[in-house]
Amino acid sequence: MTAVADLIVTASVIRTADRANPIVEAFAVGDGRLLAVGSLTDVERFRGRRTRMLEVGDAAVYPGFVDVHNHHALAGRTDLFELSLPQSLTLDEILDLVRAKAATLPTDAWIVGGAVPTTLLPQLADTASRLRLDEAAGGRPVVLVEDSRHNRWANTRALELAGITADCIPASGVTLLDPHDGTPTGVLLEAAGIPVQEAYDRSGGLTAEQHIAASRRGVELLNSFGITTFQDAGVSIEILQALAELDRTGELHAWVVSSLLINDEIFGFDPIGTPLIERGEEFRTAHHRPDFVKIFLDGVPPARTASFLDPYPADAAHGAHFHGETTMTFDELANWLRSVAARGLGAKVHCTGDGSARLVLDVAEQLRAEGITTPIQIAHGQFLAEADIPRLQALDVSADISPFIWYPGVIPQALADVLGERAEHSQPNRALIDSGALVAGGSDWPVSESPNTLEGLQGLVTRADPLGRAPGTLWPEQAITAEEALEVFTINAATAMGLAAETGSLTVGKSADFVVLERDAIAGPAAQIVHTDVVSTWFAGREVFSR
Repeated sequence: MTAVADLIVTASVIRTADRANPIVEAFAVGDGRLLAVGSLTDVERFRGRRTRMLEVGDAAVYPGFVDVHNHHALAGRTDLFELSLPQSLTLDEILDLVRAKAATLPTDAWIVGGAVPTTLLPQLADTASRLRLDEAAGGRPVVLVEDSRHNRWANTRALELAGITADCIPASGVTLLDPHDGTPTGVLLEAAGIPVQEAYDRSGGLTAEQHIAASRRGVELLNSFGITTFQDAGVSIEILQALAELDRTGELHAWVVSSLLINDEIFGFDPIGTPLIERGEEFRTAHHRPDFVKIFLDGVPPARTASFLDPYPADAAHGAHFHGETTMTFDELANWLRSVAARGLGAKVHCTGDGSARLVLDVAEQLRAEGITTPIQIAHGQFLAEADIPRLQALDVSADISPFIWYPGVIPQALADVLGERAEHSQPNRALIDSGALVAGGSDWPVSESPNTLEGLQGLVTRADPLGRAPGTLWPEQAITAEEALEVFTINAATAMGLAAETGSLTVGKSADFVVLERDAIAGPAAQIVHTDVVSTWFAGREVFSR
């Protein structure tokens, strides 16, 4: 007996991201799953008296977008509870917003927020700027993250509460000192900022209810952009608890894969490493899968904390032969990956330099020779040596790419400032796809200002700023087609996350996750992709966002 559909969807264009059946007329949904995908005739036999018909006409239907790399809870927390700063502000504008926020708070309340532009950090690295932040905050402790979320700017009171002084500098990361008086400026690179985060947490931080609200808000915002599946690239116990609780109460409107932190260069979460990994299974639910770990293998190029095969341009602090460093040796990384593979987990490894990416590939080569098949993602993969590009496919290592990091924003300029012409050869996506590598799309939101997948699609095709705020193109020879870009942000990303059997394409048996767009965004001029509205977003056959 043929099942009766709860919902039948018809449209002029339905793109499935399934190469065996790429464009169809209709699909039928029953119990949140796809019963049939094909022609109107194929689908009509599932229609019953109570079947709801969604006929969208000239609007287009795509699979729900998949974001392989974001930090949904951090974005939700900023939106609900913190001082949200656009990434293009001047110092004076930042101080004005801090001053206005301080006027609404008790005298001892923390001011937490961001993002401060990377390009502004050199201007902030002196005592005078720190004192200006003190004045704006009225003596309250302040910590603001910069746009990569790897670095922080803290004021005097926040440094005091963190125990950071000229005589007590954090052992990890880099604490920038004033060249004249030798005191900490408050600019804290990588792990040097963790003591400030810990001081904020000691003051109370967020409640369990606020963590749930932050995750709920993060998912709401993702749904508003048509995203129904994502991988959070670094979670805490509190985030794991929030996701599990949302799913148990029917409020988690997305598939979520969580990445359990093995090391922590930026967040200040506790616990991490083995104690966190051992607790991951507590938080597995129907739609939340703690299936990956996260390893920071290097930092970010603007702070010279990324690891490169060729040295950085010479400067006074590092000399002429500085390549950056990895956080782990070959043996340390290999041992961690063997350990997580034994638990059935995959690994997302943060690599923003070609030196760290090569180390991952060298370790992967050893593990594959040992018969270890655990999924490995190179996160960002923005710089890869030409000789290493074919190795991703050969070693079954996926590329987690974040086109949002090139455009829009200040990060492209920050890369150029520190890397020179090398910055013009990042994100070799055409070469990766041509080599057969699995290329998966992520936003890295809130490092990017928006998780809008359409920005990512357009950037992949045009290699230019989708919002027209940055001039020129970035290595245009590495452009990919619009159809390939859609796969990058649907089935490819789902595959990289281990969810290809559940979602990522409109294929019979999978979850009915889809987005209705006002038009077929990728069919027209590439420069117009981003100018397409999301009409509605559907997760497991339920509408979870409507314009």
